[in-house]
Amino acid sequence: MKHIVNTQAEYNAAYQASLDDPEKFWRDFAEKEFTWHKKWDNVLNYTMSPEAGKLGVKWFEGAKLNITENCIDRHLEKRGEQTAIIFEANNPNEKPLHITYRELAKNVNKTANMLKANGAKKGDRICLYMPMTPELAYAVLACARIGAVHSVVFAGFSAKSLSDRIMDAKCNIVITADGGYRGSKITPLKDITDEALQSCDCVQKVIVLNRTNSKIPMVYGRDVWWQDEFAKASDVCPAEVMDAEDMLFILYTSGSTGKPKGMVHTCGGYMVYANYSFRNVFQYQEGDIYWCTADIGWITGHSYIVYGPLSAGATTVMFEGVPSYPDMGRFWEVVQKHKVNIFYTAPTAIRSLATCDMSLVTKHDLSSLKTLGTVGEPINLEAWEWYDEHIGKKNCPIVDTWWQTETGGIMISSLAGVTKDIPTYATLPLPGIQPCLMDENGVELPDGAQEGRLCIKHPWPSMARTIYGDHQRYADTYFSTFSGKYFTGDGAKRDAEGNYRITGRVDDIVIVSGHNLGTAEIENVINEHPNVAESAVVGYPHDVKGNSIYAYVTMKTQDGLTQDSEQVEKEIKNLVAKTLGPICKPEKIQFTSELPKTRSGKIMRRILRKVAADEFENLGDISTLLNPECVEEVVRGACSRG
Repeated sequence: MKHIVNTQAEYNAAYQASLDDPEKFWRDFAEKEFTWHKKWDNVLNYTMSPEAGKLGVKWFEGAKLNITENCIDRHLEKRGEQTAIIFEANNPNEKPLHITYRELAKNVNKTANMLKANGAKKGDRICLYMPMTPELAYAVLACARIGAVHSVVFAGFSAKSLSDRIMDAKCNIVITADGGYRGSKITPLKDITDEALQSCDCVQKVIVLNRTNSKIPMVYGRDVWWQDEFAKASDVCPAEVMDAEDMLFILYTSGSTGKPKGMVHTCGGYMVYANYSFRNVFQYQEGDIYWCTADIGWITGHSYIVYGPLSAGATTVMFEGVPSYPDMGRFWEVVQKHKVNIFYTAPTAIRSLATCDMSLVTKHDLSSLKTLGTVGEPINLEAWEWYDEHIGKKNCPIVDTWWQTETGGIMISSLAGVTKDIPTYATLPLPGIQPCLMDENGVELPDGAQEGRLCIKHPWPSMARTIYGDHQRYADTYFSTFSGKYFTGDGAKRDAEGNYRITGRVDDIVIVSGHNLGTAEIENVINEHPNVAESAVVGYPHDVKGNSIYAYVTMKTQDGLTQDSEQVEKEIKNLVAKTLGPICKPEKIQFTSELPKTRSGKIMRRILRKVAADEFENLGDISTLLNPECVEEVVRGACSRG
């Protein structure tokens, strides 16, 4: 039975084998594909009981390894001179870097020794607040090399957000930079770090990368320059032997309470699943150039820029810039320049790029592309079709991947060119993943076409083991809603063939006159209007219905919108009523030039819900938004329409 499958029949066989004997399935793959210092005593030991004192999952218990030996050392003999990382800088005139596996090994070892010289040791938590340069990848891998736990914070978060994460993990070292390029602007990372550290008493050392040559203050005794410390370090650093269940990293994700959750991922199982899912979903072949446009500050960057591709011996592209700089054709210019074969990005980016002049696409040669992917949110039909036609030229499979920070790797997705891709559907679970749908009463829905709450009913290797410092919260958040099952927080539809379509967060369900309406589904329909660029749907209190639908809509062009807004509003309402039924029709539609988004590109529906409910005085912290200035416009628009 093949683990890396290349046909539908092989997928069917692998999936059935993973159901029949999950432990054998993962044991066979782990034995064959990786370097271990010591094999495991037990493949899997778990209880998914919601009680925190009982809840626990251990994969490859007793095994010893170091993930960097599997991402770097084991490749050196065969592919030491192969490019491991292509670095494409923010400035298109800056020469790209091609870093070989041998160079990567030396740079990671030097970074690891630099950390040790500045007090880092096994088990320490180290915060990385850095731009998307190769040094960020070196720092991630260097932490893993010496057994320190990395906590990467996206280099766009505010000082308060950074401080909260440093204090929660009790980091003793912070690695940052003088500044970070973002399009035409420089983010003052060291200034933000200094502000954050005013309320952090746990940090003993700050290592600063000189990226932008900005003038910054350095605190004597605490702050050191990366370049100076790196130059002094040896390029030989033996890997620390780790237990499979030792912490590899903490990554913070949003919490419903407003307090970020530090999701803990461990060494062995995460390594196995990141490799497995990368190779299967993208159908990576030797020599392919792979580009994930995410930031390493998010789980996508951890799993599918660093650990998945490098453990597979792939060539992975790191991009420092943004898709709009110096113009909206930058993505396609980079694809042409590096002859990218596999391209993985977010639906938000696709929708934005689809509104631009098509000459920005057509002037670039995209013939190297063979696989396209999306991540981060469900993709609407119009964006999927644009991506398929104009970027893939109807010749590239599109993998619409569903997964989460908590899952560590892709859970539901087509396998490129192997299993069928269906527009707007994540489609089938990967082998080893056992999804199910639950009704409101906690009853598992039978096989076949159903709609319910998406759960996973058996452990998988890369699942988060806990919330750092708060195992009870982990149990309460993920395992108490449906006892013995991991609750994803998402709703989903399943068709008769077992394909899953994610309908959105369950907390983005609006109950109107007793009917549960998925906001993502309504948004998909609104986005089909030919003049709509994107939309966000929320519920707001209604005297008669309990809740009603409020839609925020961004048009592809604002020209003439004033005189046409009533007609467009009518067309949108009719489209929704015709497609989904009159009960789903928005009660209110507000046109806005843009929607408030996080720096990862997700629409901040929490703010939109408050605005729709006239709760203008309690919008919470908006400093971490990509575009905080648009919130004022949204509030003004809501007040003016009443």
